[in-house]
Amino acid sequence: MMGNFYNMGWGGGFGFGWIFMLLFWGLIIWAIIVLARNLSGDSTCCGSRRDNKGKREDKAMDILRERYATGELSKEDFERMRKDLE
Repeated sequence: MMGNFYNMGWGGGFGFGWIFMLLFWGLIIWAIIVLARNLSGDSTCCGSRRDNKGKREDKAMDILRERYATGELSKEDFERMRKDLE
């Protein structure tokens, strides 16, 4: 009478219930991590951060200086591009 009571899980009695349980808890943990990153301001999207505009400008200036140092850019081009970045 109570023999099948314990087999009534997500797996339907086929032994796959643990897979669905792992997926469920994995999604819960993933959601907590995403929420924590968003609340701390450490979220990234598509390789760029939302709050680091200054850091991106510094990186662009570093690239510009490197190109000028290697001789790819003339002094006039460097100055024009530097003014565009500022």
